Amino acid sequence: METSVFLRSIYVENGIPEDDYIRDLPVVRHLQEKPLELCSPVSFFVGENGIGKSTLIEAIAVALDFNAEGGSRNFNFYTRRTHSDLERYIRIGRRALPKDGFFLRAESFYNVATNIDEMDEARGLGSPVIGSYGGVSLHKQSHGESFLALVKNRFGPGGLYILDEPEAALSPMRQMTLLCLIDDLVRQRSQFIISTHSPILMSYPGAAVYEITEDGINATTFRETEHYRITKRFLDDPDGMLQKLLE
Repeated sequence: METSVFLRSIYVENGIPEDDYIRDLPVVRHLQEKPLELCSPVSFFVGENGIGKSTLIEAIAVALDFNAEGGSRNFNFYTRRTHSDLERYIRIGRRALPKDGFFLRAESFYNVATNIDEMDEARGLGSPVIGSYGGVSLHKQSHGESFLALVKNRFGPGGLYILDEPEAALSPMRQMTLLCLIDDLVRQRSQFIISTHSPILMSYPGAAVYEITEDGINATTFRETEHYRITKRFLDDPDGMLQKLLE
């Protein structure tokens, strides 16, 4: 299977102001010490809340000229400036430019769907933007359906797709559907960089799984991640786990 890796490395330069909160994020400290080399068409960033995964994903997207709230490079709306300044310090090694790309940010996907509708309203009778997203307003679908409609209809071959916690709106079965869609696109020379808490998604064969902790960024397998081990332990003995948690 022929694959493509457009982004090859990520590094954070020194010089972040002392009063900027991103300076203290573990992921930022680690990337200042050593670049992260990307070797797979599918890379997962996993770790506890507050470790800096979403901040890193956002900075990569913004540094590559994607809209901070999500969308392609053609989206230029924003509802409120909440993204960090990490994109000023992040340095990305690229092998080539992708044909296409999209930044999916779960927490602001509603704003992307709204902007698509607004663009079509402004265009009047012209070719509707929503045609590239399946032809049905993303607001007229469930959150999970709209996510999958985006991937099925908007993502294409030779693209770079940056996803921040895409499992947020997806049932376990739909996460498996997303795995199939990712695989189809990887086979068409696309690259994915994904922040996730989902052991289902990070099980993708051949993916690079990077677990971010206070101590470093470590390449691992999905079965070795804390997410998988805790989930498995709970499912193997839910009554015992609940008794310990709630006693």
